[in-house]
Amino acid sequence: MKVKNRTLLLIAAVVWSIAGFNILRIGLVAYEGYWTLLNLLISIVIFSLFWFMVFKQLVNKHTERIINYREKKNLFLKFFDVKSFIIMAIMMTLGLLIRSFKLWPLQWISVFFLRLGSDLSLSGLLFCGVVLAKQTHSLFKFK
Repeated sequence: MKVKNRTLLLIAAVVWSIAGFNILRIGLVAYEGYWTLLNLLISIVIFSLFWFMVFKQLVNKHTERIINYREKKNLFLKFFDVKSFIIMAIMMTLGLLIRSFKLWPLQWISVFFLRLGSDLSLSGLLFCGVVLAKQTHSLFKFK
């Protein structure tokens, strides 16, 4: 099924938000019993580093790629490129393995998942912001 480029951004927003909120929920549940100022500060620092060094750039990269598609409509799966689907599959698999086989202490899982869930959720919200924006940067003209 082919959809407009703006719809691809909406799909990206939904996918990133659902993934983020699910991982954030896992992190919050795992955090029970580990709520300390140190753990919270570690989560905030790691979240900030990953947001500004990785996730914000990923959202911008995918947004620019989607908006600059030449076709007016594209396959709905093109909200991600192939590399991103592979990374997502690897991350999901590693997350399941780490939790299922208890490869990390629960405290590490809580800090990491809280951070990752926050980054993914904020990414989804940023995609929503692009979709809902009345005006976008001149580079991001919808076709």
